[in-house]
Amino acid sequence: MANKASEIKTISFNQQNFEQLRSQCLQTGSLFCDPTFPASSASLGKDHKEVEWKRPKELCSNPKFIVDEATRTDICQGSMGDCWLMAGMASLTLDPQILNRVVPPAQSFRSLYAGIFHFQLWQFGKWVDVVVDDRLPTRHGKLLFNHSAEKREFWSALLDKAYAKVNGSYEALNGGYSSESFEDFTGGISESYDLTTSPPFLFNILRKALTFGSLLGCSIQIGSSSEMETMTRQKLVKGHAYSITAAEQVHHLGSLVDLVRIRNPWGHKEWTGAWSDDSKEWKEIHPREKKKLNYSADDGEFWMSYKDFQKHFSDLDICHLTPDMLSSDEAKRWHYTEFEGEWKVGSTAGGCSNYPASFCSNPQFFICLEDVDDDPHDRVDGCTVLIGLMQKVSRKDKQNLTSIGFSVYKVPNEFKGHRNIHLGQDVLQKQKVAARIKAFSNQREVCERFKLPPGDYIIIPSTFEPNHQRSFILRVLTEKKAQTRLVHSSGQKGPGEIVTWV
Repeated sequence: MANKASEIKTISFNQQNFEQLRSQCLQTGSLFCDPTFPASSASLGKDHKEVEWKRPKELCSNPKFIVDEATRTDICQGSMGDCWLMAGMASLTLDPQILNRVVPPAQSFRSLYAGIFHFQLWQFGKWVDVVVDDRLPTRHGKLLFNHSAEKREFWSALLDKAYAKVNGSYEALNGGYSSESFEDFTGGISESYDLTTSPPFLFNILRKALTFGSLLGCSIQIGSSSEMETMTRQKLVKGHAYSITAAEQVHHLGSLVDLVRIRNPWGHKEWTGAWSDDSKEWKEIHPREKKKLNYSADDGEFWMSYKDFQKHFSDLDICHLTPDMLSSDEAKRWHYTEFEGEWKVGSTAGGCSNYPASFCSNPQFFICLEDVDDDPHDRVDGCTVLIGLMQKVSRKDKQNLTSIGFSVYKVPNEFKGHRNIHLGQDVLQKQKVAARIKAFSNQREVCERFKLPPGDYIIIPSTFEPNHQRSFILRVLTEKKAQTRLVHSSGQKGPGEIVTWV
């Protein structure tokens, strides 16, 4: 099956063209030194003692970009608190098509080597091609940050550098949510679940997401900073981002048991409870199932029952791939629309707290849900719609994030069939909200899954307080075909363009 990801248009980050820069270095016989991300403390983001920048050929005699093939064990966390990023990288290796999109193949330390490599990352609706030199921060001859368990392998460390470059520094990667890295590696749309209040069929959602190549992560919430990365009695790390790499069912003592496979990006420290490596449960299932699940390996990866997963973990992130990252057959399952918009002070920055007076001036988006889902596991009829709202603020400016959210309204009967539907103050006062984000948040993106009856709806994204100037992306993912369009706000030409796959 053809991979549509290879057809996605990219732009050169910092206007640096990989092919041109490599050709120049090969012609002059020099190794690339990136002037936009120098080997200095400025790129680190803060002072780190005894740091030396070294190229892989200075660290080992025969460095490899990738040894054999990229696997989850290629990602080991270093001295930076970026486990959320490591979880995204580990999940990236589960799908060769996605990996080859982010990590372009045919790069090496032999053929056409010039000390330059490149990677492709999704940034606020666009794919950017990021070049880096291969000078990496080290201490005492060892890589300071992300590294591979295979000492000769450097693709993950170089990808880590490209991600740091896009975000301004390595220090900018300190702390985050795995959903953010998932999205920047795929352009996908992420939803989060509180496992203490999760829906009854979440395991089916989880399995389905893995089947369609989604990236999944989980973590254990902490009550205070003193709990960060402390260990539970059964060797789970609090405040730490794990990746979920599989979900299966096994026959155990006459019952069907739901299992999930989880990986610690450290490459060690594994769960010691039921279904952990070499636990008694593995002796009680058929050898064929045991072999299929590859249940025992000292690599930071482990199995646990779904019930224990819900009991011991608190948060789950699922990043659903958009059709442009899927093969043509898989893409038929999803329908995606992306709007670029802007809250402008004085015209479209109405906020939510001033409801409904200025709230109605926010940009509005129309969606028509036509067909109900046909998933046999669903107990409630309706149309599944996933709505994500992302504000365009980089990690280096994350202190400027504002609180954002959205509401969904059913189009009143008297407006049905009208092309340009704009819900004004008088309509909103009478119209009951059909769905809304659980809470406004100052995260980069907020997202919510809804099950709505077929019909016409208006989505209104907003900041919480009015008059916050900000660009945003509104993204809508449905399991069935849906009609979507931008509604011009306040009778004026609205901001943004429509990019849609239906």
